[in-house]
Amino acid sequence: MGFATALSGLKAAATNLQVTGNNIANAQTTGFKESRAEFADVYAASIGGVSKTQPGSGVRVTEVAQQFHQGNIEATQNALDLAISGNGFFVLADPANVNLPDKNNPNAPVDPSIPSSYTRNGAFQLDSAGNVVDDQGRYLLAFAPNGLTKEEGFSAGVFRPLTIDTSQGLPTSTENINMKLNLNGGGVSPAEPVFNPTNPLSYNNTTSVTVYDSQGNAHVATTYYVKTATPNEWEAYLYLDGLGVEPALFGPPVVPPPAPPGTPLAALNTPPAPILMTFNTQGALETINGSAPGDNVSRTDYGLIDISAINAGVAPMALNIDFFGTTQFSSAFSVNGLNQDGLPAGNLTGIDVDKSGAVFARYSNGGSKVLGQVALARFPSNQSLAKLGDTTWGVTSTSGAPIYGAGGDNNFGAIQSSALEGSNVDLADQLVRLIIAQQTYQANSQTITTEKTLIETILRA
Repeated sequence: MGFATALSGLKAAATNLQVTGNNIANAQTTGFKESRAEFADVYAASIGGVSKTQPGSGVRVTEVAQQFHQGNIEATQNALDLAISGNGFFVLADPANVNLPDKNNPNAPVDPSIPSSYTRNGAFQLDSAGNVVDDQGRYLLAFAPNGLTKEEGFSAGVFRPLTIDTSQGLPTSTENINMKLNLNGGGVSPAEPVFNPTNPLSYNNTTSVTVYDSQGNAHVATTYYVKTATPNEWEAYLYLDGLGVEPALFGPPVVPPPAPPGTPLAALNTPPAPILMTFNTQGALETINGSAPGDNVSRTDYGLIDISAINAGVAPMALNIDFFGTTQFSSAFSVNGLNQDGLPAGNLTGIDVDKSGAVFARYSNGGSKVLGQVALARFPSNQSLAKLGDTTWGVTSTSGAPIYGAGGDNNFGAIQSSALEGSNVDLADQLVRLIIAQQTYQANSQTITTEKTLIETILRA
């Protein structure tokens, strides 16, 4: 019986040595989680139960339990290197479980892909088709975006392979111009009573901004400001590439007839209708074109502007100008804010991933487009996951079904781009464990030697 007890100790110690050696071997493996051997004593069962004098039958390995505490996060230079700070796993799919869009019909519906494994190794790269994959060719799954911006949300639970779109960034037609000005409250009406954009004596100030049409063509939107004879009242005139634009005021959108192609600015018969701006006695903007208190007092809607006289074949521009924050103080004319929301076409210049896992394509025109949101999974019991190798895990009946979410959601860690989570193995600790396991192995060997000596002594007696 002594030999069997010692042999069980040898087997347990050998397993402990193997587990410790595996931890040491993977001390530099990205996303690796160390394991520990867990043991239980063994007693022979009998009808009367365990006797008080029963010495025991040895030891057995009950589990090689993985330890899922956080590994060190190290910065890299690759935006597709991802690390999870906290709970969660990246979701992977084998090529057989992935449904890719039809290149010949990209707008056709695509069935969701099926997750096949989970990992903490965030060393991802692009394949030849622009899909984000790991070093084994498995696809990183993401939630499909509902639109072009993060604010439009994602279809959580609808898995798509994360694909980096390398096509040009689409142009965006300008819809909103925001101007925050100060019009000199001490100014007087121009010397010339009839406004003419070619005559600086007929207006007080002017400012310009570049806007874009539906094909990304640039146009110059110029606004002229004229102080009227009425106190606290100004007129503003909008010109697009030298052609006057009629405001739609607060009525339905209109399509004003364009000036004949090539008509010089000086040849236009009359200027467009002005934007009438009034200020209160404190110099704050009060109304636009007589807007009622319930209206947006700072915005002017120009409706649909037919710009075919400037660029044939482009869609009409639907411009709105917002003068929110514009004042009339007794100081020099100043432009305190001027921006618009249009963009020309642009080329892909980089990829950004935020803490929630939202992936953005960044373009040379200053725009960006959301491509998806990296999917994360967590489990009721991480230690019950099946070890599949290649730093991946699989679902088992005891691990519980995966719960999917995004970085920063309930009990999900944040995602860090340009970083990798290293192995959580502490080498100093493992070397100490190695010495202890070696001593245990040697002690069990000595038990066998002692038992052998006793038997030989008895046989020689």
